[in-house]
Amino acid sequence: MARDIGPYRREHTSTLLDSPEMLIGAIALFLGAYLLGGVNMALAVSRARGVDIREVGSGNPGASNVLRAVGKGPAAAVYIVDLAKGFLPALIGLLVWSPYVGAAAGLAAVLGHCYPAYHRFRGGKGVATAGGAVLAVAPPVMVAMVIVYGVALALSRISAVGSLAAAVVSIPALLLAGQTRGTVAWFALMMVLIVFRHRSNLSRLRSGTENRLA
Repeated sequence: MARDIGPYRREHTSTLLDSPEMLIGAIALFLGAYLLGGVNMALAVSRARGVDIREVGSGNPGASNVLRAVGKGPAAAVYIVDLAKGFLPALIGLLVWSPYVGAAAGLAAVLGHCYPAYHRFRGGKGVATAGGAVLAVAPPVMVAMVIVYGVALALSRISAVGSLAAAVVSIPALLLAGQTRGTVAWFALMMVLIVFRHRSNLSRLRSGTENRLA
């Protein structure tokens, strides 16, 4: 049994329903994670440069498209913010509740990033935000994902290939890292969403027209 470090900390997910305060706290975390996930740094930095990132390149408001259309500095800023959007809610869920709740909060942040209420539910693909959630809950798995992404990107020069490869490898890596099936299930839903959001990339990969990094 894990030692309590706060009013909500428990080892088992069933304790989320032990009191109204715990349930309300969890709901507030998930809602806050969704709203935080909807903050789109790519739109902000591209508009500061006079560019609507949704109208150039792949049209995706994410770090890779910002890199191609605006430059390295803005792309780095977008990546860090997107990573933090997944990391912070997942870390709160982990520390206050459990890895299971941390993973669920990470999924809420990814949903906010992909389908932001602020921008008519037109968002990004959720890769960096999902990576932030994995970093909070299972740092060694994030290291494995970064390595896989780097190798796939180096071989293909296509960011989507690296992202999809990292998403696929994350699930067996989480299981090997000893995460519970419930925690892995939340991350699996996250990775399925990422693959779904890459369906246009998959179509372009099949036709040989996918954008490559210079």
